[in-house]
Amino acid sequence: VEIDMTLTASVDEVLRAKDFEQMTASELNSARAIVGRLPLAIEAVKTRRFRAARHGERIDLRRTLRASLRAGDMIALAEAKRRVAPPPIVALCDISGSMSRYARVFLHFLHALTETRRRQGQRVSTFVFGTRLTNATRALKHRDVDEALDLVGREAGDWGGGTRIGAALRDFNFRWSRRVLGQGAVVLLITDGLDRDDTGALSEEAARLARAARAVIWLNPLLRYAQFQPKAAGIRALLPHVDRFLPLYNVNTLAELSQALASAGRRSHVSGRRAA
Repeated sequence: VEIDMTLTASVDEVLRAKDFEQMTASELNSARAIVGRLPLAIEAVKTRRFRAARHGERIDLRRTLRASLRAGDMIALAEAKRRVAPPPIVALCDISGSMSRYARVFLHFLHALTETRRRQGQRVSTFVFGTRLTNATRALKHRDVDEALDLVGREAGDWGGGTRIGAALRDFNFRWSRRVLGQGAVVLLITDGLDRDDTGALSEEAARLARAARAVIWLNPLLRYAQFQPKAAGIRALLPHVDRFLPLYNVNTLAELSQALASAGRRSHVSGRRAA
């Protein structure tokens, strides 16, 4: 029996490669289900804290002194080595009109990531912005993803409006940075980079963000165009301050992001201009 498979492909493969902007409502629902099942393993990195070890990197002074209270003249030196844990994830997601559909699907990804990291006792912080910054971390902790996204929409009154990336980054840097960027957090910046404000201020705030984070990964749906060039002033202001510059427009690009996050602990030190 001969079967002609020419020009045939599974529905799942077609859906994975299709642009979110071109999907119907039913296709978006199917894509969100796929996104929720993406593997989300993130490589562990060394932290500043230490734990007891048989062959450690340093002397554990506390355990040594405690043991000396029970010992005689000879004191056995206790050793310790650094703890390892996946770095915290901080997401800054643009919900303006040009990013609305991409933002909704990406928030599904963040909801799955938040649930996975919560079970492991690890932290994911999510902020959304259009003309102002909104902390959506608590909303995305809701078990039901649809109710979580509805709550984010109610809390962020500027969904689908304009964009002020520089002002949002400044608000984050001065109000939230010290709270959530500890322990070498990795920042996911989701925006097309089309800002209406002064790009000088945007560059300054992006540089401040990069200094505080272990790595900044910029996800931009405009990279779906083969002829993309970083001509917009906002894009040129952001690029020198990011470590990775990746596309975000379909399920396959989100799968690539999952792989990038798996090694996000090793900061690349590659400028955004080279990465582009």
